[in-house]
Amino acid sequence: MRPIPMLTGCALAALTLASAAQGRSGFPGQTDWSDDPPVLASLVAFADQESNLRTAVVRYLQDRAAIERRYPILYSPARAARLHAFHDAWRARLAETDFAALNPEGQVDYVTLRNRIDHDQAMLRLSETRAAQIAPLLPFFDRLRAFQEARFDRTRVNAREAAGVLDGVAGEVEGLSAALADGRKPSGVSAVAGRRAALQVEHLRTVLDDYNRFYDGYDPDYSWWVRKPYQRLDAALEAYAGALNLHLAGIRPGEQPPIIGDPVLAQGLAADLALEMIPYSVAELIRIGEREFAWIVRELKIVSNRMGHGDDWHAALEHVKTLAPAPGEVPWAIFDIADYSERFVEKDGSVTMPALSREVWRLAMQTPERQLINPFFSGGEVTRLSYPVDSMSHAHKLMSMRGNTPHFNFATVHHELIPGHHMQKFMNDRFNTHRTPLTNTPVWREGWALYWEMILWEKDFPRNDADRIGMLFWRLHRAARIVFSLNYQTGAWTPQQAVDYLVQQVGHERANAEAEVRRTTIDAPFYQAAYMIGGLQFHALRRELVDSGRMTERGFHDAVMQLGPMPVELIRARLLDQPLQPDYRSRWRFYSGPVN
Repeated sequence: MRPIPMLTGCALAALTLASAAQGRSGFPGQTDWSDDPPVLASLVAFADQESNLRTAVVRYLQDRAAIERRYPILYSPARAARLHAFHDAWRARLAETDFAALNPEGQVDYVTLRNRIDHDQAMLRLSETRAAQIAPLLPFFDRLRAFQEARFDRTRVNAREAAGVLDGVAGEVEGLSAALADGRKPSGVSAVAGRRAALQVEHLRTVLDDYNRFYDGYDPDYSWWVRKPYQRLDAALEAYAGALNLHLAGIRPGEQPPIIGDPVLAQGLAADLALEMIPYSVAELIRIGEREFAWIVRELKIVSNRMGHGDDWHAALEHVKTLAPAPGEVPWAIFDIADYSERFVEKDGSVTMPALSREVWRLAMQTPERQLINPFFSGGEVTRLSYPVDSMSHAHKLMSMRGNTPHFNFATVHHELIPGHHMQKFMNDRFNTHRTPLTNTPVWREGWALYWEMILWEKDFPRNDADRIGMLFWRLHRAARIVFSLNYQTGAWTPQQAVDYLVQQVGHERANAEAEVRRTTIDAPFYQAAYMIGGLQFHALRRELVDSGRMTERGFHDAVMQLGPMPVELIRARLLDQPLQPDYRSRWRFYSGPVN
């Protein structure tokens, strides 16, 4: 390890932050850093080591975002061509960089930026594949996108010609809707493609609305020629999106939509694994999930026997589901768990918890609409809790209560707050801030929070056996996420198979299982698997660094927070002071079996 630097620059800023935090008195659980200089030194150990590639990283991110705003039409060949040129230029520029002249943080950013460019290019190619799949459903796409793209090229419209094109496309779209209504469906078009096409039609409506607002009412010639054809086209596109949803995707107005999604298949998963620097195949990761699942079931049986249910851990789970507080009482149970968690971690001394981070978080209630996607917790400075709302049906109220008892929440409060997501965000906003938008890695973000579930289990964190069932249930769920999400993303499982798996094998309420799978179809492809995989990576790194005596536990945790989001393999290289090369690729086979 390199020596800890002197307290200069942003290290002094951290000292100021600590002093300001300790200036408040009387806040529960406050940590006074002034009494523990080694802790402060640990907190700022990496803060002074600014990456000398940071400016390039920020420029890449800002330039890419600017191009995406300038070429906003999804699936447009013009957008794709401009982004391909941008990525190629940056790849060449990065290759010309003197890697040896970069400091250690700069070399980490070099590898991460290279991986990000590769991933962005892979996602662009996936987008082009998806565009080709729905092109037969959108034969008018090129003619409509040309209007906004010409405007952004600062070319003035010929209003009479535009009116003719828009009116002609409106008639064409009306014919497509009529064909679907008559049962004349295109052959070989899946529900996934139909839904994707419907979303693209809605996207086109927003694009054309923006285009029309630029001219209509400001250019008399345009208003005279185009207003009526535009209104006809907008109505036709709205009807066509509805027809695609109804006749191809099976989405009916007024009914809860089926879970459809748009799996990325092998192409998309390969890109995500490369970005996360995980040298395992999808099949290997599924086997890891199954192995972890089996170990957790064994642990559940141990606790179930102690509770008097024998090996029937589902019976123990059912008992815990009955322990929900009355409506209106659940926030106070959460506050109690948060206080217990923070005090436990503080007494353990295994990570620095900034006093201000403990002061500023707030609790809010999840809306009924949001609970259709996330029926549990979502974390951050404002952490949102799911619980029944009086507008829900009786059955949904009961399922929400059964899925959100305090014993189930016991494992998720510290996951979402401290030392989990809220503290992560707090530190990300203060150290290496450029890395959050560069990597945006769920393995780092979710893996860290799940890692703490593992560590606290080993430290005998649960208050009782009901808490142990809750912790094990969520850990089982994260192992199951590897299995069902990767099977779904590869196309091996349908969404319904994933729902049935969560109900039958994990013990979820059906409504909660459906919400979980619906969320999987929306989140990044590797997101659900990232929890357990990231937790296992951090646990393996802990064994290598802390159990071996190379780092203190607190020093390890503080360093991870300050380094910021990046593939765990690069954290390992940084903390082990391993030399990197411009062509560095993933090689860390971290998994050796279930952790105890």
